Amino acid sequence: MSHDNVEFILVEPSHPGNVGAAARAIGTMGFKNLSLVKPTKHPHPESRARSSGGLDILLNAKVFETLDEAIADSSLVIGTTARERRISVPIDLIHESTEGIFKTSLNQKVSIVFGPETSGLSNDDIDRCNRLVYIPTGEMYSSLNLAMAVQVIAYQINLSFFGLSEDQSQRELASGKEMELFYEHLEEVLLQTGFLNPNNPKQLMRRLKALFNRAELDDNEVNIMRGILTSYQKPRLKQ
Repeated sequence: MSHDNVEFILVEPSHPGNVGAAARAIGTMGFKNLSLVKPTKHPHPESRARSSGGLDILLNAKVFETLDEAIADSSLVIGTTARERRISVPIDLIHESTEGIFKTSLNQKVSIVFGPETSGLSNDDIDRCNRLVYIPTGEMYSSLNLAMAVQVIAYQINLSFFGLSEDQSQRELASGKEMELFYEHLEEVLLQTGFLNPNNPKQLMRRLKALFNRAELDDNEVNIMRGILTSYQKPRLKQ
């Protein structure tokens, strides 16, 4: 079932009440998968109190030390933002991405990632995302409370599941772990060839990650790219 393949990830949430309210929010929309990356306080009595009706989701939430660990088995990673950013990661209104989320979730895992309450996702977190989504708001208040944002996005995704056919062919997208290994391999080769500046490789690598994240590579395409990189590392025969 599509709902079972959608996971909501909270990165470094600082308020336990928001964690509990987020668990309740996704539960009301038929979802059950919640993960936490380095939560400030968990478990906590306030999160239990605020999870009314979603306590099982809260208690079964997975806890990770890094976002990479949390998305290791995800094929599509959607980051959330409260504002437009000057980056090369595609940014859509949430309703513009829900059909793609639905189709991927038919047989692959999708992660929806939310940043800390005060700062949102960092640039390093965004590097792990295939695309970003935002909720349109009024000019006076440009951002929502974390739990409210989870509720709105969970509602919008759930809404898209009605009226869309499950008879959809879908590419087997590469997992987060496969993409992480590919990026490590790519950086290694580009440093060897001198294409990357060893004193500042991160700046260009960020753009390359954004490029490949937009492409949403499948397993075979990642294997092809890894094969190309390996071919550059093999000793060259003398002419």
